Amino acid sequence: MSGNRTFVFLGCGTSVGVPMIGCDCPVCRSENPKNHRYRSSALVQTPAGNILIDTGPELRLQLLRERVHLVNAVLFTHYHVDHLYGLDDLRVVAKYLNDSIPLYCSEEVEGVIRKTFSYAFTDEEAPIGFVPKLRFQRISSKAFELLEETITPIPLQHSVFNVFGFRIGDLAYCTDVNLIPDTSWSLLEGVRILIIDALRYKSHPAHMGLYDALEVIERINPERAYLTHMSHEFDYETLPASLPGGVHMAYDGLRIRF
Repeated sequence: MSGNRTFVFLGCGTSVGVPMIGCDCPVCRSENPKNHRYRSSALVQTPAGNILIDTGPELRLQLLRERVHLVNAVLFTHYHVDHLYGLDDLRVVAKYLNDSIPLYCSEEVEGVIRKTFSYAFTDEEAPIGFVPKLRFQRISSKAFELLEETITPIPLQHSVFNVFGFRIGDLAYCTDVNLIPDTSWSLLEGVRILIIDALRYKSHPAHMGLYDALEVIERINPERAYLTHMSHEFDYETLPASLPGGVHMAYDGLRIRF
């Protein structure tokens, strides 16, 4: 099925987005739309349906921008606000789907969703569209099948938090990571397209800095690599020219065939 899937960057910004509230730096004032970054999330379009990765706060705006009407399933990397709090926007998607939406996540993420969106689980008889209609599919580090695709979760370290990256075919998406555990490197072997966290130039306690990300890219040696979860330190007008060959800044709305 190589070449039949499309990876869409719905957002490639950090937890506060770009532009950042109260900031008057050149990137936050930039008129280049590639410097405008919603919170990080992604969509994988396959012949069998659409797989959403995370539900950030701008989810409604992201799906409208990309003209996405249906989401068939959601993968969650972790439960932080910038990756979760747009979940209610799936109410109307469930109505169009005429079914509950499967959420593929860890037990930890499920617990946070049930607490944060408790109203979605208190009235099981509510009509579709009144509350998010959701059902949980518990995942671990084992690969699983979804919409005729093999999904391989990649355990990552995000400070003290548990995070999953995801590999689909020869593409791997690894956001919100400051360290790749020794046991996870083998899951990245043979990846041709790597999408990797790069928050800022310097290292961060919970995220990779630019040079950390470049070291990971050099070790994995993909054909192409894309930086995501980027802060306002990175300017699309200047940074790309200094990146090694095959390494790119992502931007909201970028589409990759794989």
